[in-house]
Amino acid sequence: MRTLPLRDPRLLAKPPVCRLGAHILLRNTAGHVLIVDPDFLDGHTLPGGACRTNEPPHRAATRALHAQTGLHRPVTHLLAVDFTPADRYLERLTLVFDGGTLTDADAARITVPPRHHSNLHGARFADPRELSTLMSPAQNARVQQALATLGRTLPLLIHGQRATAE
Repeated sequence: MRTLPLRDPRLLAKPPVCRLGAHILLRNTAGHVLIVDPDFLDGHTLPGGACRTNEPPHRAATRALHAQTGLHRPVTHLLAVDFTPADRYLERLTLVFDGGTLTDADAARITVPPRHHSNLHGARFADPRELSTLMSPAQNARVQQALATLGRTLPLLIHGQRATAE
């Protein structure tokens, strides 16, 4: 088998442009889903956000969760992968990680920073049956698929090795 140099200029000449998003599905003891209300979107979404350059997606998800809610939940297993073709934005690949169930004490510790720091109107738990009235159809479908996958997660791999929680 022929191997190309790691930084072959043919591979780097025009890399594809695709945004990578990383979100976390968290539930409370009643089974309600934690959602945030960003000021730059119409409707709610799961906590999370875009990955930075060379940032592993599980770390991006935990970084964004902490910035948005004050919670720290290491994650390593995926519930859903959602590809969105280019429209008014670049094409996107969104990963949804399983954040598990929060205890009542953890849920009470959720703190959304002021809007000028977080770009959020707030965060709340919502019954999965009401998400269709709070989220865009695509966001709701992503969450419903992730909920349907609970208990059957996929491990996240980084260069072929299982990612470790941090």
